[in-house]
Amino acid sequence: MKVILAHQAGFCFGVKRATQMAFETAGTDQKTFTLGPIIHSPQVVGRLEELGVSVLDSLDDLEKGTIIIRSHGVTLKEINEAKQKGLDIVDATCPFVKKAQEHVKSLSEAGYGVVVVGDADHPEVQGIVSYGGEKIFVVASGEGVKKLPKMRKIGVVAQTTQAFENLKNVVSECLLRCGEIRVYNTICDATAVRQEEAKKLSSSVDCMLVVGGFNSANTRRLFEVCSEIQSQTYQIETADEIDPAWFKDAERVGVTAGASTPKWIIDEVMNKIEELNKSD
Repeated sequence: MKVILAHQAGFCFGVKRATQMAFETAGTDQKTFTLGPIIHSPQVVGRLEELGVSVLDSLDDLEKGTIIIRSHGVTLKEINEAKQKGLDIVDATCPFVKKAQEHVKSLSEAGYGVVVVGDADHPEVQGIVSYGGEKIFVVASGEGVKKLPKMRKIGVVAQTTQAFENLKNVVSECLLRCGEIRVYNTICDATAVRQEEAKKLSSSVDCMLVVGGFNSANTRRLFEVCSEIQSQTYQIETADEIDPAWFKDAERVGVTAGASTPKWIIDEVMNKIEELNKSD
């Protein structure tokens, strides 16, 4: 059985930057917290907790210390609250997410109705939306645009982990509902590259593994992309979840990983597959 690991598997630039900042901050003496998980990897969050970095759901009970802003950002209200409390702020927001926030702010100030393409329940999207005005809408697909009111001017931005095809579909529908449109392609290059590579790899193997947190949007999209091509696609968080039965009669196995998946977990998965391969 041949095992093929995607070249672009694991940490993207923004996640790598955020985790480095978090681990460096963990070495300081004062109490350190992240507002929500620093990245969508329970294993990384667990290691930070071992170093004394706790995860908070809100700033309500925090009066002093250091707060690390997670890679997918927080709301403008939360940033302002941290400043008002005089907390030390380490902003680990991914630069691509930050750019989407800035575009929403400028579009709203210029009088555009803003359409954000993404998952309304995702923290990244909630943060992006908080930078807009009253006329801001979140849609998951082109179908969602049909429910929006007609507007004179529409500005479009995307959650950084969205599929490019989905952004195009939303833009096409928006064109039918306005006289002027401005579009910012805020999809992260790393996301697009991973998805394209995953498509090619899953079409050339008998079984596909996608490694990453079940709470990770970009990992979930990788799983969806691969599943559309290879029915024998499985998502796992750790090597312990691998089922040897998946590889029965498989001659080629592909492995990819989400942008929030650390190298040590990918290595453990690859080692486990190799062990199973040798035991056959």
